[in-house]
Amino acid sequence: PFGLGQTVTSGIVSAVGRSGLQGLGYQNFIQTDASINPGNSGGALVNLRGELVGINTASFNPRGSAAGNIGLGFAIPANLAEEVKRQLLAYGEVRRGTLGLDSEDLGPRLASQLGLPANQRGAVVTRVYRGSPAETAGVRPGDLVVAINGERVDGAQALRNAEGLLPVDRQVRLDLLRDERRLSVQAVLKARATEVEGRTLDARLAGATLAELPERFRQRGWFGVVASKVEPGSRADRSGLRAGDYIRGVNRRRVDDLQAFQDVMAEPPRNLQLDVVRGNRTGYLVME
Repeated sequence: PFGLGQTVTSGIVSAVGRSGLQGLGYQNFIQTDASINPGNSGGALVNLRGELVGINTASFNPRGSAAGNIGLGFAIPANLAEEVKRQLLAYGEVRRGTLGLDSEDLGPRLASQLGLPANQRGAVVTRVYRGSPAETAGVRPGDLVVAINGERVDGAQALRNAEGLLPVDRQVRLDLLRDERRLSVQAVLKARATEVEGRTLDARLAGATLAELPERFRQRGWFGVVASKVEPGSRADRSGLRAGDYIRGVNRRRVDDLQAFQDVMAEPPRNLQLDVVRGNRTGYLVME
């Protein structure tokens, strides 16, 4: 930090499992008031026995990191760092898991419609994708996910964090409320696809590579996919699709992510119209 050599600070742990921090992607942080200053990221968070409990990652300051520490520091838990290391050594990349479902927060109005107490917490399943781990496990739209592997799920973001942070190809237990009945199901997380060749979905998308939005954009409330590559002279290129185009919908139907895009294209439509954002312009692009 600040160009100095070895530095030690001390403090207390304020919270574990902290999330909801803008721009930091999948989140399951240890919060501490031990000073984490510019340059500390990647350093060790240790307990009084000298055991590694986390990897220092970020500090919060509304005036920016250059203003110094104000007692809000965040570290990645050591067990999560261990899983990241395992995946990097095994695959050369980190593979995020998915259950294959969409969800939303349970608000008082929705809780009332479902006959649940106003203070009930959880993530309401709004859609289950075909062939997904959730479908195989028997999850249905309208189910309320209240816990995953015994850890409480407070809302849609907490469920998404759990999907992205738990190991892929491992069985997880989902605790659900369905028609005021509590039940548990087992599902195996699949690796989340980060990009797909357009030609595998529809010949009119040949030459385009479609990819997930970077997590920093999702933290700002964006949804959809991005055309990460478009081959010159390809069918997608001739229809006007360009690398960097941000696709928010298909035939005026919103798509939240790459999985949703693939699901919409499972039965290719007769006419294919994309809702595209390019720079500061928005419009519809007809794929020929």
